[in-house]
Amino acid sequence: MKKKALIFLLAAALVMCVFVNCEESGKDMSEYESLYTLAEPYGFKLGGCLSYSQLSDKAYLALLARHFNSVTCTNETKAYSLLDQTLSKLSPDGMPRMNYTQADKMLAWAQQNGLGVRGHVLVWDAYMTEWFFHVGYNQSMPLADTETVRLRLKSYIEQVITHFETKFPGVIYCWDVVNEAIGDSPAEYDPGDPRHIRTVRSGVSNIFLDTVGSDYVEYSFLCARNAVQALGADIKLFYNDYNMFSASKVKAACALTESINSYAADENGAYRTLIDGIGMQGYIGGYGTQSGCLSSSDISSIKSAILTYASLGVEVQLTEMAVRNYELSKAPQHAEYYGRLFSMLMSINTPSSAPLTAVTIWGMNDIPVKNSWNEYSWKLNSPYGGLFTEKNKVKTSFESVYAVLGGK
Repeated sequence: MKKKALIFLLAAALVMCVFVNCEESGKDMSEYESLYTLAEPYGFKLGGCLSYSQLSDKAYLALLARHFNSVTCTNETKAYSLLDQTLSKLSPDGMPRMNYTQADKMLAWAQQNGLGVRGHVLVWDAYMTEWFFHVGYNQSMPLADTETVRLRLKSYIEQVITHFETKFPGVIYCWDVVNEAIGDSPAEYDPGDPRHIRTVRSGVSNIFLDTVGSDYVEYSFLCARNAVQALGADIKLFYNDYNMFSASKVKAACALTESINSYAADENGAYRTLIDGIGMQGYIGGYGTQSGCLSSSDISSIKSAILTYASLGVEVQLTEMAVRNYELSKAPQHAEYYGRLFSMLMSINTPSSAPLTAVTIWGMNDIPVKNSWNEYSWKLNSPYGGLFTEKNKVKTSFESVYAVLGGK
């Protein structure tokens, strides 16, 4: 009977491993030094992400405050979250108005807990509120003329940067000025444009390009730079995009960076530096499938891209990193891969050159069960790609990164 009972218990344990994340380390969070303090000697901040709903998740907030010194709001500092149509229609100067309620609460939490914030994002064609571009901020009216839209965009950028810097001085240390403006294929951009500025996204015309003009990216950076300089603030300005370690995106992003920094001249005729850095989103592996995940070639490509961007004299940040893994059985390989990735990132910065200034992890937690509410995140970040379990427990992948950063 004892032998049969033992066999039964072992079988039960194996079955439970299907339903319980066996990657969990079993150690308490308090047993670890803060992860960001281990990254500091290598010259980069370590960041996580935060949504408004997570402000009520005490366990997640504790994790974020303990292990990270930077945070990115997932949606709440984007234009479509801030712009207020009713207030805009009533504004006496005709310029747009914003509702900062949710974003302010998130910035206040970051400030109280000593975390810097990546401002994300000022200009993004995806999900943009179309009424912003119409006469009277009314979508049933015609599109406003180019001069009007450019004035609105300038005002919007100035107001947003000024609001957060005035209310939370020094908390936002950088802004993604423009997001995902580079097309993926020749069908999405003018083949004669070395910047590959997208003309369409999923068949929908780029409304910034159509209303502001072909220089809308450069113009946005000029507006942001003027706003930052007027405040005397120490805020770096970034261009952010996905697949930024693919060869075609690297080439286009370099052309775009050079275009931005040759767009405006100072009183002496010298070009002004409008862009400070490149944001690489860093989704690594297949989308929704294990095929393509945990590939060593991606680590090499990421390193090559960082060094290429750095050669232009700009900073580089991994801004939305998810090391994808869709199979629980691949947990040991995922942990080992995460360690190798961080080992490479640590090697980038040297005493004479430190272009990598932040690494922000988007896929922080596992999402083992896919449903109608989380399917997008399940595919984007993967079910077993986190450093922490869905219950905010330390995983072996965390321990791998912890050991590498700690020099073990």
